[in-house]
Amino acid sequence: MTTYRIGEAADLLGVSADTIRRWVDAGRLAAGRDEHGHRIIDGVDLAAFARAQAADPDAGAELSSARNRLRGIVVEVRKDAVMAQVDIQAGPFRVVSLMSREAVDELDLRVGSVAVAVIKSTTVVVERAAPGPARGRAT
Repeated sequence: MTTYRIGEAADLLGVSADTIRRWVDAGRLAAGRDEHGHRIIDGVDLAAFARAQAADPDAGAELSSARNRLRGIVVEVRKDAVMAQVDIQAGPFRVVSLMSREAVDELDLRVGSVAVAVIKSTTVVVERAAPGPARGRAT
C-alpha cells in the first residue's frame, strides 16, 4: 500500500503542507499515523481527494474532444516573422506551445494573460516517478 507524508502529498497536489494539515484537521482528507507518529495519507484516499478537487472544465470544453486542459498564466511569448513560442505556467507545470505568429496575435496572447493549454495526443508517456518533490513539465 502506497502512503504519503504531509509534505509529499502537498507536492503532489501543488499546495502547502499547512493546507494539507488544515484539510486533515477539518476532516476533508483522511490521514493516519506511522510508527513514528508522523501523519500519513493512503495513496488511494489521496487520489480520490485529488479527483474530487479537480476543477470543472473551462467553458467550451463540452464542444471539444480534448479532455486535458491546463489553465495558467502566460509567462513568455517569443515571436518571429512566422512562428511563435508561448510558455504557460499552469500550477507547478510549464507548458510550451509552438504555433503561428498569426494565432498568437489573433488570441492576443501576452505575458500576464490567462490561457488554457488544451492537450490532445495519441502518444502520452507515463513514467513511474521516484519518491520526492513533484516537478512537472508538460510539453
